Amino acid sequence: MSSDPWGRVDETGTVYVRTSDGEKVVGSWQAGSPEEALAYFERKYEGLVVEIGLLEKRVKTTDLSAKDAMTAIDHIRGQIDEHHAVGDLEALGKRLDALVTSVEARREERKAQKAKQTDEARHAKEALVVEAEQLAQSEQWRAAGERLRALVDTWKGLPRLDRKSDDELWHRFSHARSAFSKRRKAHFAALDAQREVARQTKERLVAEAESLSGSTDWGPTAARYRDLMAEWKAAGRAQREHEEDLWNRFRGAQDIFFAARSGVFAERDAEQTENLKLKEELAVEAEKLVPVTDLKAARGAFRSINERWEAIGHVPRDARPKVEGRMHAVERAIQEAEEAEWRRTNPEARARAEGLTGQLQAAVDKLRTQIDAARAAGNNAKADKLSRELEGRQALLDQALKGLEEFGG
Repeated sequence: MSSDPWGRVDETGTVYVRTSDGEKVVGSWQAGSPEEALAYFERKYEGLVVEIGLLEKRVKTTDLSAKDAMTAIDHIRGQIDEHHAVGDLEALGKRLDALVTSVEARREERKAQKAKQTDEARHAKEALVVEAEQLAQSEQWRAAGERLRALVDTWKGLPRLDRKSDDELWHRFSHARSAFSKRRKAHFAALDAQREVARQTKERLVAEAESLSGSTDWGPTAARYRDLMAEWKAAGRAQREHEEDLWNRFRGAQDIFFAARSGVFAERDAEQTENLKLKEELAVEAEKLVPVTDLKAARGAFRSINERWEAIGHVPRDARPKVEGRMHAVERAIQEAEEAEWRRTNPEARARAEGLTGQLQAAVDKLRTQIDAARAAGNNAKADKLSRELEGRQALLDQALKGLEEFGG
């Protein structure tokens, strides 16, 4: 018979293992010596030790599921319970019990972690739904569309919830996306319709602009081009593929007209500048007639200057008042000389002036009397009306008196 602290072999070759419950039969050994029998079953025990050590490491360092861990534990425990090894089987059992406790703790930890992840996923998906529903009302079509696509990618990366909750949230999320797509489609459909109307309007404007490009009716045509430009701006944008071509045609037609007008105006400006130079020379010649000393000679000279003036033609508009004013000043000086000569040589004119002065004085006196009467009667409106009439008559009287003074000189 052979034995060690954990087992023995009896005379019949039966192998036993010692436990707290007494000896248990391990098996029968007939193939060799008792020492070989114990060595064989001790090696089986060492195999269990190694197997448990590996399982402990897997549980501690890998993501082995609790289910798979418990299956492995039950398998090893079955071998221990069958007593097919020689060694401290109870120590192995205790190690398995400790391992079960560890696996259960990890199961609860993972369960809590999963619950936390699920709760976080629920809140994350609810936040995505709320944002999607807000974006569904946006009119920032490009930015909102891109953001909704990003939200879909985010959604796909989140864990699934229970089927009911996940389906309800997805339904809201999907409905918000559909609502936005429907609004965006309607918006761009309306925009396309507006752009088509704009295209048709601009086609008409281009046609008219091109028809006017050869016009030489400079003023009215330039004014019409300004109106066409205002209509163009009010028409809005056409489709992108048409807008640039239409604008190039429209602008090109205008450029043809205004280039031609500029050429003509440049020639006209040059001609009018030369005309101004000639008229300024005539104005200098006319101004030498003042003061008038020989009325007949001055009248003849001015007539000759004026005939040459009329033959010259237009001058630049901004220079016209000044140069014409110089000629008019000379003309007025000659006319005043003629009037003075006429008054000196026409006694009938003096008599008429005296008669007119008397009539105006009588009218002024009568109006003053009427004004005083109206004021006294409290009729201020009538008095004001008569006062305005008096101002006019008084001015005429003052002018007549001044003329009469010239006769008396």
